[in-house]
Amino acid sequence: MNLFSQLATALSVLGVLHATVAAQPAKISKVLPHWLDLQGRHTLSPSLLERDAYQDRLRKDRALCSGIRFDVKWSKNTSGDAKLQLELRVTGITKPIVRELAIKPGRRSGWDAVTLHGDAFKALGKIIAWRVRLLDGEIELAKRRSFLWTESKPAGEAEKPASD
Repeated sequence: MNLFSQLATALSVLGVLHATVAAQPAKISKVLPHWLDLQGRHTLSPSLLERDAYQDRLRKDRALCSGIRFDVKWSKNTSGDAKLQLELRVTGITKPIVRELAIKPGRRSGWDAVTLHGDAFKALGKIIAWRVRLLDGEIELAKRRSFLWTESKPAGEAEKPASD
């Protein structure tokens, strides 16, 4: 009887875990912004320490850069067509710069890269904040943002000052 109760407990735990995973339709696990040098590289060697030092060098001297790439790790439980949408807030422009990347149909997870290079990158001001969204049509499945990204509220929803 003890074996039966342990098996029943294990199955119920698996059922709860499955329900939890199924309840979460999508997720963006990581977003890694990488500056690209003039040869399109983001690092000179496989070492993470070397990559971070090289990224710092590229970030400080834009003359060494040819673009910026956002590597995004995502997953989704739906079978619909999805896309990644990158929004950048930069100095000198009031509206965010938006780039989209369609995800191949049938894929449920993976790494994809949204890149900004060439003339679009050269015209880019200093990046203030970014947000990456996983979309199914116009429905937002998941999002990840930098800590400086703020959600703007419509004018009617602005908080009223406290009355003393």
